[in-house]
Amino acid sequence: MKTDDLQVPGDKAGIRIDVFLAESYGEILSRSQVKRLISEDKITVMGKSVTAHYKIKAGDLIRISRQETRDFQARAEDIPLEILYEDESLIVVNKPAGMVVHPAHGNYEHTLVNALLFHTGKLSESDDTMRPGIVHRLDKDTSGVMVAAKNDRAHRFLARQFKEHTIERVYHAVVRGVVQHEEGLCEEPVGRAFLNRRKIIIRPTGGKDARTFFRVTRRYRDASLLEVRPQTGRTHQIRVHMSFLGHPILGDALYGGTSAAISRQALHAKILGFVHPVTRERMLFETELPEDMRKTLALLETDLRQQ
Repeated sequence: MKTDDLQVPGDKAGIRIDVFLAESYGEILSRSQVKRLISEDKITVMGKSVTAHYKIKAGDLIRISRQETRDFQARAEDIPLEILYEDESLIVVNKPAGMVVHPAHGNYEHTLVNALLFHTGKLSESDDTMRPGIVHRLDKDTSGVMVAAKNDRAHRFLARQFKEHTIERVYHAVVRGVVQHEEGLCEEPVGRAFLNRRKIIIRPTGGKDARTFFRVTRRYRDASLLEVRPQTGRTHQIRVHMSFLGHPILGDALYGGTSAAISRQALHAKILGFVHPVTRERMLFETELPEDMRKTLALLETDLRQQ
């Protein structure tokens, strides 16, 4: 177990403890995880148990006892994978919608990492033992091409390409409404919402640089099919930018795209291109749209013809 002590600064007085800690810990602890730790008496204030509603005071000493990430070791699980390519350095897969990429607090099994460990036997090591081999991510309900590293050399080489934005990434997205412009670029900065840590919002001040290029490939009666090329890799970037532009992705309940046509966000990572860490060859992988998105497009086509 790891124990952290935080002293509340004066400008944070009056904030609920669960909100304060979720903000302070960012992606390490979500607000729901903070509440769980509070309910288990693993978070105390001045040595005493509190509730999630407790409003912190200046000078309060908060103690948090939690499992260290490095104490955790992801285990292999026999989960089917659609493998597009594999060699000694890396593996490329087509991740299905509904699969979480890596274990996290409260969700340690049935992830892509568990499946990759079973298939490969070993992945690259990472500062975070919950994420071996992982050099980039897709949201749970986003499908499509992913690459994972099988050794540390490959991990460093691939991670550098993502950091320098030299990776080629093309997504297909079905969005609500008829997009009028043939193409566009959204450059609004993004950041995590203060009250809902699951959600990313546009943050003109203090947000992270984010750029999303899109092009319309098909228009329907009240929807559009887009080819999307993110030029940065922020969490939920495409989903947030399209929602900001008034065209949330169909099925994306978190960002206003709820739809009866599809039960998850209609977003698919269709193309992934990168330079191989050993051969230095340019590699390009492309996948077909999954069945649920194909059915959604078929419904939209039928609706368009009946207009």
